[in-house]
Amino acid sequence: MATSPVKIRTTVRPTAGRRERHRTQTRERLYQAALQLFAERGFLKTTVEDITEAADVGKGTFFNYFQTKEHILAEFGGGYVSAMEHALEEARATEGPIIDVIRELAITSIRKINEHEALLRAIYAAHASCESVRLELKQRVVACRRLLADIIKLGQARGEIRLDIPAVELARQTQSIFMGVSMGWAICPSSTLRKVLEETWDLLLPGLRTSASRGHNGHRRVSK
Repeated sequence: MATSPVKIRTTVRPTAGRRERHRTQTRERLYQAALQLFAERGFLKTTVEDITEAADVGKGTFFNYFQTKEHILAEFGGGYVSAMEHALEEARATEGPIIDVIRELAITSIRKINEHEALLRAIYAAHASCESVRLELKQRVVACRRLLADIIKLGQARGEIRLDIPAVELARQTQSIFMGVSMGWAICPSSTLRKVLEETWDLLLPGLRTSASRGHNGHRRVSK
């Protein structure tokens, strides 16, 4: 079965001048070509030469933008940190429930990043077999956990989230659950990722809430 094109997120940044625009476009082309090949062939079976050929650039050009193919995954993983940072800003600014911000993060933001099951399988395989990729993942996981803990602390301060478990531990458990769910979905996607994440959230929510707030379902409409 042919793999559908992978278009995860753009790395294009505002630039000034034709030369800089060209560099930005070349970097983006290499990035997207690499993700597509990782999904089709797997991370380990994809070479730098494969990536540059798919991107239609010279082999040496790759190293002007990325040190190794592992750094492509570092770029990909940065999307998770960006989503967490945005969620923390929203949590600090909102007058609505903090629990809604966490739900949005779990169901919408994460889904936008990792919705392609073949790519996810390739990335998990790379994490399992490549020490440098695994180290990069660990750093991203720790950064995201700290940001999520800060969001949870805001919810605890507002009386929405239980206080008997430290925010850092709630963040660790929540993060581990959704990482596991994403990996399980990538291996056997029997339903849409959105549906799986929504079902997981419904199971997790009562364990996050304070006893006084468990009468509210914590649902809000999430844009597709």
